[in-house]
Amino acid sequence: MQFKEDFLHFIWKFRLYNNCRLHCEPLGELQIISPGLLNKNAGPDFLEAKLKIDDTIWVGNVEIHLKSSDWLVHHHQQDPAYDNVILHVVYENDQRIYRKNGSEIPAFTLKGKFDETLWHNYNDLITATNHFPCEKHLRGVDSIIVNGFLSRQLVERLELKTAAIHQQLENYKGDWEKTFHYFLSKSFGFKVNGLPFELMASTLEFYVLKKYQGNPKQMEALIFGQAGFLNNDFEEPYPQSLRKEYIFLKHKHQLLPIDVSLWKFLRMRPQNFPTVRLAQYAALLIRHPNLFSRLLEINTFSDYYSLFQQLPIHQYWEDHYHFNKKTRKVILQIGKSSIENILINTICLFLYVYGKYTDQERYVDKAFDLLSFLPPEKNAIVEKYKLAGIHLDSAFLSQAVLQLNKNYCSQKKCLNCNIGIKILKK
Repeated sequence: MQFKEDFLHFIWKFRLYNNCRLHCEPLGELQIISPGLLNKNAGPDFLEAKLKIDDTIWVGNVEIHLKSSDWLVHHHQQDPAYDNVILHVVYENDQRIYRKNGSEIPAFTLKGKFDETLWHNYNDLITATNHFPCEKHLRGVDSIIVNGFLSRQLVERLELKTAAIHQQLENYKGDWEKTFHYFLSKSFGFKVNGLPFELMASTLEFYVLKKYQGNPKQMEALIFGQAGFLNNDFEEPYPQSLRKEYIFLKHKHQLLPIDVSLWKFLRMRPQNFPTVRLAQYAALLIRHPNLFSRLLEINTFSDYYSLFQQLPIHQYWEDHYHFNKKTRKVILQIGKSSIENILINTICLFLYVYGKYTDQERYVDKAFDLLSFLPPEKNAIVEKYKLAGIHLDSAFLSQAVLQLNKNYCSQKKCLNCNIGIKILKK
């Protein structure tokens, strides 16, 4: 039977071995007071374990292997990080192992000391042909266990995204308004055009945008010009005026537009075309000169929505989806689902990060409250978990499920998941 080391970690961490009269070789009677903390970084597998061997209390690290000879295979004998290992936990003890100073490391053998149906259950779980390992078992897990672990997943998701914001904040010398604008621009492209939106925003110095927020024509010329849409000649007055304005601004501020070929139009509805999104984005900047400051002042859920509603979008786009291309009436204002996407992925994230960064918990609470108020996202991953029995009634839970799927289910890390552990321990 071929176990995996992470399975032995599971057995050790949750003490799923027969705990009667344990022994380690060569010292004698073993009492495990604390198995220690799982180490997710380099070094021994468990840190700060506490053991009693015969009459002596030991505090230190624990290393786990399938065979004791794996210690040599992994070259731990050459790594000083392993000098303070106090116990070598193995499935088979096939070789005596010594520290660099010549002292022998006690070995505790797990073979024969746990119910091996646990391994069969685990193997069945991770090899099942389901959308995710516990799909058929999820309904049987207490909702308190599920929701508790999902809450941890949401925080983990927000924390992972925090690093990118901190890095950009450092690049912008602590300017939150500028940092927020950078990430907001990316969110306006959604999945399909997120990259060109981000590149376009990076070519525009924030002070330049601020300078022209009181002048709609110049703001629109800057946005469409830097996006690469004003390089050609036009027949209609509106794009002609934008092009003329942009040529002046481009020379004045030494601007370099991105390549227009980066923008994607295929298989999209006209209201989602990047040209329409750029018009909405320009209108947002015109309406809210200090959007991040305004965001911090909001206290009602409806006001978060109103940030993106009734924007002063140029009437040209009422019957155009591209320059010089007329169409039937286009829905100009940002749709409800698109607003909710921006609220979930940018607004809530920034409220959380700003609250943590400035040690103001009220903004963290605002982020959680808004996520709990917003409806769950609708996508294939979320739907699979709903069908499996998870009650997803908010973006708080749908965001948590996306994190769960990415970091645990898709990698089949059931032994590190509270839900998987609950199923296995049954």
